[in-house]
Amino acid sequence: MDRQLVTEPVVTEPGSVPSADGGQDVAPEAFTPHDCLHLDPSTRADAALRLKSVRGHVEGVIRMLEDPGVYCVDVLKQVSAVQGAVRKVSEAVLRSHIRDHVVTAAQRGDADQIVDELMEALKYRV
Repeated sequence: MDRQLVTEPVVTEPGSVPSADGGQDVAPEAFTPHDCLHLDPSTRADAALRLKSVRGHVEGVIRMLEDPGVYCVDVLKQVSAVQGAVRKVSEAVLRSHIRDHVVTAAQRGDADQIVDELMEALKYRV
C-alpha cells in the first residue's frame, strides 16, 4: 500500500520548524503535530472500510440475539470475531502513526511531544 502524510514539515535549521503557511520558521514549542500530521489517506480509507464491515457484523450479532433460541457459544464466537476486526483497525492506525509520525519526530524537532502522544495512544490499544 502506498502511504503518505498529508503534509510533512521540513526542518530548515536545527531547532526550527516551517510555519504552516510556508512563511518564516517558528520555534518548536509553537509547533503542534496536529497542525500538519494526519492519518494517511490509505490507512484512513482502509480503517473506514473495515469498520463498516464491523458495523454489519455487529448488526448480525444483534439479529442473533433477537432469536430466543440462540446458542451462547455462537454469540461468543461472533463477538470475538468483531473484537478481532476492531483490533486490526486499531493496529493499522497505530502502525501508521508510528511509521509516519513517530519515526520522523526527531527530524521535526517534536520528539518529546510525539513520544508523549504515543504513550497516550498505547493506553487505548484494543
